[in-house]
Amino acid sequence: MATEGPAMRRVQVAEHPRLLKLKEMFNSKFGSIPKFYVRAPGRVNIIGEHIDYCGYSVLPMAVEQDMLIAVEPVKTQTLQLANTNPLYPDFSTSANNIQIDKTKPLWHNYFLCGFKGIQEHFGLSNLSGMNCLVDGNIPPSSGLSSSSALVCCAGLVTLTVLGMNLSKVELAEICAKSERYIGTEGGGMDQSISFLAEEGTAKLIEFSPLRATDVKLPSGAVFVIANSCVEMNKAATSHFNIRVMECRLAAKLLAKYRGLQWDKVLRLEEVQAKLGVSLEEMLWITEDALHPEPYSPEEVCRCLGISLQELRTQILSPNTQDVLIFKLYQRAKHVYSEATRVLRFKKICEEAPDNTVQLLGELMNQSHTSCRDLCECSCPELDQLVDICRKFGAQGSRLTGAGWGGCTVSLVPADKLTSFLANVHEAYYQRSDRNVTSEKQSLFATKPGGGALVFLEAQTM
Repeated sequence: MATEGPAMRRVQVAEHPRLLKLKEMFNSKFGSIPKFYVRAPGRVNIIGEHIDYCGYSVLPMAVEQDMLIAVEPVKTQTLQLANTNPLYPDFSTSANNIQIDKTKPLWHNYFLCGFKGIQEHFGLSNLSGMNCLVDGNIPPSSGLSSSSALVCCAGLVTLTVLGMNLSKVELAEICAKSERYIGTEGGGMDQSISFLAEEGTAKLIEFSPLRATDVKLPSGAVFVIANSCVEMNKAATSHFNIRVMECRLAAKLLAKYRGLQWDKVLRLEEVQAKLGVSLEEMLWITEDALHPEPYSPEEVCRCLGISLQELRTQILSPNTQDVLIFKLYQRAKHVYSEATRVLRFKKICEEAPDNTVQLLGELMNQSHTSCRDLCECSCPELDQLVDICRKFGAQGSRLTGAGWGGCTVSLVPADKLTSFLANVHEAYYQRSDRNVTSEKQSLFATKPGGGALVFLEAQTM
C-alpha cells in the first residue's frame, strides 16, 4: 500500500551473490560489515513522455535493474561514499554541511540530493555520518532513471539510519523535490515508480495528489528495451529544462488568452482544470491561442506584459535564461495529445479487446512521432532504432525517458521475441561500430518489477 513505508526484509546475504559481493567489497573498503542494504529500481516509461512536469498522468513500470547501497552508520559526522564502479571516485563530506554543485552532475551529488531531502524534511541538524558503498546496474544516462534511483536509494538509506518512518508517497514526493537540488526541473514520475512499483503490474501515476493505480499489461506480448548507446544526462545539458520552461510559458500564454490569472499558473494541466474542458478542447484552444512560429523572449514578454528581467528572474530556470527561441505551440500540442494517449492506453488495457496489442502499439508509435516532431526530444540514432524495431516485429516502438539519446521501448508479440532480439541485435548493434558491452545491457526483454526496499542480514538480528 502507498500509505505504508517501503518493505523491510531479512535475508541470508550468503544466498544472494550480489549482496554477498557487495558485503565483501564493503569490508575491504571500510574494514567493517554493513548494517543494512537498500535497493531502489530504475524504470521504463511505457507511454507519457515530457508530461509529468506539466501535471499529467504517466504510465511507467519498474525494471529489475537497480541501485543497491550497503550502509553502516558511524559515530563521526562524516559521510563517506564509495562506488563499486571505478569510474566513480570516492567522496566524503560533513553530514551537516551538504553542498550540491548544480554545475557538475557528479554521481555523489545525486546521493546528496536524497540525503539532504530527508534531512530538510525533518528539519534535522547535528546528524551522525555513515559509510556507504553504491552498486548500480542501471545503464547510466540511458533514460532508465539511474539518477533518480540513486536519489531514492539515498533518501531511504537516510530515513533508515535515522530510524524514522514515511509512507512511499511521502518518500517519492520528497525525493522528487530534492532531485531539483541538482538543477533538473523534473515532474516526479521517476521517484514515484521507484517507491510505488509492484511486481507484475505497470502503474498509472497521477499527481496532485500523488497516487498510483495498477495497469494490467496484455499477456501474449513483451516489452523490450533497446539502448541507442547515445548517452544523455539531463542535468548536464539545458535540453530538458528548456522543454519544462517552454511548457510553463505555453501554460501562461494559454491562461492569459482565456482570461485566467496567468501569473499563478505553472503547468499546462492547471489551464485545463481551471477551464473545466477536455484534453481535445485544449488542443483546439492551443490552435487558436498560439502560433507555430517560435516565440522570442521579447514576444513572450509582450504577450504577458512583463519585462525581460522579470521573465528571466521570475519564470525561467537559471540554465534557460539565455534561450533565444521558445516553441510554445509545438510543446503544448505534444503535452495535450500525449496526455490523451496515456488515458487511452490505460482504457485499452482495462477493456482488453482482441486487438489490444495492435492498439497499444499504435499509441506508442504516435507517441514517438509526437516526441520526435513536436517535443523534438529524439535523435537520429533513436529514430533509426525505432524503425529497426518496427521492421522486425514490434507492434509499437518509441523513445523512453527524457530522450536525445538513451533507450527505446518496444511492444513485441511473445512468439516473435527470439527472432526480434536476434534481428535487432544484428541490424543495430553488429552493423555499426557502437561500443556495446555487457555493461550497456543493450537489448533485453523486461517485465514489471517491485519497488524500493530495505534488506537486513538475517544472522545479525
